[in-house]
Amino acid sequence: MSADVAHHSLCHCTDCRRASGAPAVSWALVKREDITIEGQPKAYESSPGTQRLFCADCGTSLFFVNETIFPGMIDVQSATLDDPDAIAMQGQIQTAERIGWMGKLETLPAFERYPPMD
Repeated sequence: MSADVAHHSLCHCTDCRRASGAPAVSWALVKREDITIEGQPKAYESSPGTQRLFCADCGTSLFFVNETIFPGMIDVQSATLDDPDAIAMQGQIQTAERIGWMGKLETLPAFERYPPMD
């Protein structure tokens, strides 16, 4: 896909969390013609006019399509890309639904791999 995206954001909405099982989902919005999809992802309508697409083989969530909100565009779950850092993050959306502790991550201990098991 093109790295020239309309928007790249981290979404905190309840729907994204429930669909992914993650506390937030990163989305890179591109024109449909700027992406090539190999294989046939499986789709389900998560709400009227909204399709979430995922790999029919492994179940990985991949795309979000809503022609009313984003005509001619497709939202790609950017964390699934080989190099997610190739597209700069531009912001956070749906923060009204953010899990409380997600706004405080910088205050938590961080480990490059796992914490020591003393």
